[in-house]
Amino acid sequence: MRPGGLSGGGSPAPEQDIAAEYQRGWPRPAASPPRSAHAAARIPAPRPVRWRYRVLLAGLAAALAGLACSLAVVAVHVLPRTFSAAQQQQIINWEIGKRWRAWPAGRIFPASVPYQLPAASLNSATAVRLDARRVGIAAQASCQAATDPAAWRVLARHGCRAVLRATYQDSTGAFAITVGVAVLPGLSQASGAGRALPSGSGVRAVRFAHTLVTGFGATARQLSTAVAAGPYLIMSTVGYADGRHHVRESADPYDKDEMLSVAAGISDWIGGRIGAAPPAPHCPGGPSC
Repeated sequence: MRPGGLSGGGSPAPEQDIAAEYQRGWPRPAASPPRSAHAAARIPAPRPVRWRYRVLLAGLAAALAGLACSLAVVAVHVLPRTFSAAQQQQIINWEIGKRWRAWPAGRIFPASVPYQLPAASLNSATAVRLDARRVGIAAQASCQAATDPAAWRVLARHGCRAVLRATYQDSTGAFAITVGVAVLPGLSQASGAGRALPSGSGVRAVRFAHTLVTGFGATARQLSTAVAAGPYLIMSTVGYADGRHHVRESADPYDKDEMLSVAAGISDWIGGRIGAAPPAPHCPGGPSC
């Protein structure tokens, strides 16, 4: 009997017995590969983390770009809008150029237009202010139909689009004046056409039946004038209201001075309004601008 059998513990088996058991078929534990003396001192290298910083920086850059775009959109809608000098001029030209279509006929050709007789014509120290009365407004006409052949050739070269006309009578009722507003593409074309018009040529007279200027027609034209006002050429022709044929200007110098005064006065008044520059365009700002 072996010692310790009563307690159930027993002493460890001798090494000979263990070796014998291995020989009978028990698997041996795998032998560990030999390690150098420095292997135990090595520490595994940390995994690279640079890609994490790159991703972080890329996300930050994208966020900043988005913020900049958002601020730009807010600025466009909130900050005051401004026009460049070229844009301002373009808006002004557009505003003036549309008046012949946008304005009522009575605004282009008012019922009464002031003019002055020069003091020299009256042998006086001061000029006299008078008023011309509108007789009637003609329908819009083509440039060819509203002007004589010589004027039409000039206007056609400068791009004339249409002519608006009205007839006035001076304060005495002796003279009739037809004023024509020729519509051209711009100021340079209107000025060029005015300089190129032959002397004595211009707008055709318009007569109105059952008025005091019934006899005013082409044969009654005495003098013609033309002046540029923006993209418009303001032309006028004046003669005797009773239809008297053309007479020599030297026959009555007073009549000549009065004709020129009333024709120039009406042309300047009408041209000074339809061709006037509007206030410089500006935008007060805000989303509704």
